[in-house]
Amino acid sequence: MTPGSCSTGIHILLEELELPFEAYLINLMAGDQFKSEYLAINPKSTIPTLILDDGTSITEFQAIAWWLARSHPKAKLLPDDIASEVRVVETLDYVVGTIHGQGYTRIFTTSNYSDNEAEHAQIKQRGYEIVGKGLAVMSDLLFGKEYVVDRFSIADAALFYVEFWADKIKLDLPANCLAHYQRMLSRPAVRQVLLEEGYRV
Repeated sequence: MTPGSCSTGIHILLEELELPFEAYLINLMAGDQFKSEYLAINPKSTIPTLILDDGTSITEFQAIAWWLARSHPKAKLLPDDIASEVRVVETLDYVVGTIHGQGYTRIFTTSNYSDNEAEHAQIKQRGYEIVGKGLAVMSDLLFGKEYVVDRFSIADAALFYVEFWADKIKLDLPANCLAHYQRMLSRPAVRQVLLEEGYRV
């Protein structure tokens, strides 16, 4: 994991489940993700990675979140009805794949899109547009609801980390996302995670 990254969402789920675990910090800026010992467990060079008790690894936010929810059904991190379950999957894919994968990557890792610095401002602007549209879509989804579905789920942990990033870069959250973000900040597990990762709550 890396503090303040997408892995924060998985960290939240682990704390919500009250599971014992060991956290290993990966310094992305220093290139830890490309070291041989990390490549041995995750050849994608990405975070987060969850190493199971049998030594096997799970990568990708959605897969890890799904495994945690399905492995601990009593916590009800996935809804029981198929319509709500599909909404959770849809939200996970959109938050991780679009808001993060297409939007924030253009803002945070602009040089990955072009070596030409003259193009960087335009690339970042496009990133802000994607994030803004994505959060507006999520705000509409949250209308009249406290969480993505009828209760806290793995989708909310994903949505939280992109809301958290918006807060950190001073990007205004749409009303329903702001309410969701504040609601998430009131959860004991979220507060604990942020303190553990070095943030003031």
